[in-house]
Amino acid sequence: MYTEYTTTTPATCSAELSSELFARWAAYIDGSERTRDTYTRNVKHFAEWLSVHGITQPTRADVIAYRDELAQEHKPATVHGYIVAVKLFFQWLASEGLYQNITERVKNAKVDPYHKKDPLTSKQAGKVLDSLNLETLAGLRDYALICVMLTTGLRTKSIELANVGDLGTVQGLPVLYYQGKGHTEKADFVKLSEPVRAALSRYLQARGDLLPSSPLFASTANRNGGERITTRSISRIVKNALRAAGLSSERLTAHSLRHTAATLAIQNGATLQEVQQLLGHKNISITMIYLHDLERARNSSADRITAAIFGGGGEQE
Repeated sequence: MYTEYTTTTPATCSAELSSELFARWAAYIDGSERTRDTYTRNVKHFAEWLSVHGITQPTRADVIAYRDELAQEHKPATVHGYIVAVKLFFQWLASEGLYQNITERVKNAKVDPYHKKDPLTSKQAGKVLDSLNLETLAGLRDYALICVMLTTGLRTKSIELANVGDLGTVQGLPVLYYQGKGHTEKADFVKLSEPVRAALSRYLQARGDLLPSSPLFASTANRNGGERITTRSISRIVKNALRAAGLSSERLTAHSLRHTAATLAIQNGATLQEVQQLLGHKNISITMIYLHDLERARNSSADRITAAIFGGGGEQE
């Protein structure tokens, strides 16, 4: 693969590169361990693709072919992640004098900035909470977890990383400190309303004595009871609760709870700046998407057209 600068061949991409070159590449990435793992895994996927296709000297055309093949099986956001990693990898190779940057001017997958998941209405949110069995520890956990997500808009990763010791007060108000996207410390916080604080209190009391380092939300399974739940588990918990409430749709997921928090906040008088702060958006243009969604939903143009065609709109011949 690197004949121009080194003797490494594509046949050893998945082996040699994973041990030495990938270690150097991972050390170069300026990001969290999770980010390094994701980028490295995505680049290894490209190396394996080259090996399967017998490509010894990858070119720009090969990167484009790889991108187009990915697009046949994956969503644009997934393709985007793979290609970003490959681009960064070859930029680094070129800076190290190991291989030319063959990814220059390679277009990435176009990711639609609009939401792929739907928010819940306030009535639907209530149905989801009512569907949970508060007579079990799992039910108390799921109720508290979904309450937090619905009212704070926290991402699943922030929920996963939350500890009991992250609960605190600011100016006498209950809050939860959390680690936001792209951050390494829990420097931000969200306020917890009284019903949410009460739900957390009931759940934590049911768990018994806990340390500050104990996970805020823990597994109740026999094999790993008390251990931190993962983002995958959180997604499953929310999806099961949605289905139990009769809300079964591919557009309704755990991420819908974040959209719900933003949408309900705007509908009930919150400013864009307040919602931006709630969700931790760096750019308010991202927050404005929620307002645009609401405005499009309220657009009555289709109703006017329908009335004109089917309701005797008085059109002149």
